[in-house]
Amino acid sequence: MSEETTNTNNAHLGLELSDFAQAPSMWRVFWNEIVRDKAALIALFLFIAINIAVFALAATMDPVEARRTNTQARNLPPSEEHFMGTDPVGRDMWNQLILGARNSLLIAYGLTAATGAIGVFLGLFSGVKGGHVDNIIMRVVDTWTMLPAFMIIIVIATVWSVGTPLALMGVLIAFGWAGRTRFLRAVALQQGSMDYVAASKTLGTRNMTIIFREVMPNMLSTIVVNLVLGLAFNIGIETGLSILGFGLTFDTPSLGTLIGHSLNPAHMQNRWWLWVPAVILIVTLTLSINAVGQALNRAADAKRRRA
Repeated sequence: MSEETTNTNNAHLGLELSDFAQAPSMWRVFWNEIVRDKAALIALFLFIAINIAVFALAATMDPVEARRTNTQARNLPPSEEHFMGTDPVGRDMWNQLILGARNSLLIAYGLTAATGAIGVFLGLFSGVKGGHVDNIIMRVVDTWTMLPAFMIIIVIATVWSVGTPLALMGVLIAFGWAGRTRFLRAVALQQGSMDYVAASKTLGTRNMTIIFREVMPNMLSTIVVNLVLGLAFNIGIETGLSILGFGLTFDTPSLGTLIGHSLNPAHMQNRWWLWVPAVILIVTLTLSINAVGQALNRAADAKRRRA
């Protein structure tokens, strides 16, 4: 059959060649949206470049040497020997900035991954299963979200030392999973009311199979956007706690401990090199993540409208 005949038959049937074209993947939709948004594209490359630079430079540093103090070189301004100056105990500020950024990013990534895994599993399971299981899970989530998490974290940090990245991450995970679970459960409820889920349940398909093979792929764009935007929040929560003295200790640098130098009026007014670079870095990171996240959110909305 000739191509002309095929096109004619399709025309009689009201079909176009585009009807047979495969819909673009979620990642293609995301990438197209970022490319169209020049600010998001620049933000993405800037964020990747900062991550590569921080982790590569931190890998070349000797942590023992970076923590070594020198009382004869306290609070020195930028110079040839210390081009970003020194801190109140004589440590090189460039080393502190790189190691601090690495610690803050590791905590944010770990917190995002852990709360994301818990939230995805419990949220989707609760929304798809429904019934008594959903009621029990949501009552636990309601109780947990009603707790004054920030104040409890401060009390825990005061009573027990959470000055290491792993300890701080564990405390933040304990109070960070509930909100993500609630959000993803609401989205899963919408998917659970779809005909394809009802058909799978009628056929006797196991709940776990429905969740991970059918519901989760349809929610993947929403999950990705939620995790990306949550990453900026997780960087901020660690920074805020460390600034107030309830996060990482002074011996374990982070962006929060460096910015905490600004609480001292003498440092704020006369020793800008102690805290300004950390402020610039964290603002750049959070703005970059938000720009990328907003672009992904627009792409996810467009994909849902086409679905």
